Amino acid sequence: MGPSHTPASPQASAATTSPANPVRRVAAASLIGTTIEFYDFYVYATAAVLVFGPLFFPSDNETAQTLSSLATFAIAFVARPVGSVVFGHFGDRVGRKTTLVAALLVMGISTTLIGLLPTHASAGALAPLLLCLLRFGQGLGLGGEWGGAALLATENAPPHRRALWGTFPQLGAPLGFVLANTLFIGLAVGMSDEAFMSWGWRVPFLLSAVLVLVGLYVRLNLVETPVFAKALAERAPVRAPIAEVFRRSGKVVVLGAFSVLLTYTLFYLTTTWSLSFGVSGLGYERQDFLLMLCGAVVFMALATPLSGVLSDRFGRRPVLAVAMTGGGVVGLLTGPLLGSGSTGLVMLWLCLGLFCMGLVFGPIGAYLPELFPTTVRYTGASLAFNSGSILGASLAPYTAVRLAEAGGVSWVGWYLTGAAVVSLVALALLRETRTASLED
Repeated sequence: MGPSHTPASPQASAATTSPANPVRRVAAASLIGTTIEFYDFYVYATAAVLVFGPLFFPSDNETAQTLSSLATFAIAFVARPVGSVVFGHFGDRVGRKTTLVAALLVMGISTTLIGLLPTHASAGALAPLLLCLLRFGQGLGLGGEWGGAALLATENAPPHRRALWGTFPQLGAPLGFVLANTLFIGLAVGMSDEAFMSWGWRVPFLLSAVLVLVGLYVRLNLVETPVFAKALAERAPVRAPIAEVFRRSGKVVVLGAFSVLLTYTLFYLTTTWSLSFGVSGLGYERQDFLLMLCGAVVFMALATPLSGVLSDRFGRRPVLAVAMTGGGVVGLLTGPLLGSGSTGLVMLWLCLGLFCMGLVFGPIGAYLPELFPTTVRYTGASLAFNSGSILGASLAPYTAVRLAEAGGVSWVGWYLTGAAVVSLVALALLRETRTASLED
């Protein structure tokens, strides 16, 4: 049985008469929050490849250092489903706005504190332990951030523009990536390697505190989404959203997680792993390869809203199916293009991969929320999206390093193609949601 109906509280009634958030405010609040969150996440990803190995996991074996560093990168992806349950609980009971602010704070504080950590040279084994703890905090915050930002966009959107509005938080991914890596490029060019390894790597983490203050200012000026306010006025919130999600939509959570498997695998292979491979395997200078990635991620930024427009016109599943097929083809091209070492072919592989990433990433901002009822939408959409991170991202860079060592770069490509096939199968078992109502 569902929750019993109770009379609307004065607060809930007032919420239903509050004006909807205008499009510019929704776009700014969902975009800036995920930009900050992804900036924080990418700062760590880049540092994990470039500096965390020797600073926190010193070893005579450079590969062992890299693998240890990338293993800590995976911790946040394990934490993300936990964040989905914790923040989803309050997002479905208290509201989207308050929960979004809390998620932003957890992520931002964790990132800032990483910039203050002692290294192994001064703190011994305590240093990597603290790094792992704060990395878990990053994942916890992002586990609550994405779902709330996606709901903020889609629950305020006109029905025929939900996929396009759902791309607002998705655009935070390429923007956060460019912001983080442009800063790393500037530091690499503007200081010596010794200064960068000594203190320069801390700067991007410490700057996160400034970005969080900006994000808080924008989000505190929001009102609750009209869809959630209406649901709260009509019935009491679900007592245990996580239990209700698995009672009503357990199969959808599982299929949703597998449907985003390619999203994570594609992105973290074309960014985190490719950076490691480009520097250590192909001999590129760190700042040169970062610059190539910043150029290629523009294609992701262009493809993301394009996929939203197409999804509103043709449906979520057809657009996602084409994008996933494209991702599988990129996997087959990994050996011939990336493995060639030619700058032009490497750049072509990066651009193709990130363009397909934008196409597959864009519709998800609307598609996953549309699969769940209002009373558990925060928990359900967040849990599906972030459980996919364990499957597709947590071990992707680590696995790719192992595969490249064992069989060459083509094996990494087959790994990517396999992820595309799994996501296509999951998508085929999910329903179309373009005409679905968000009010239930």
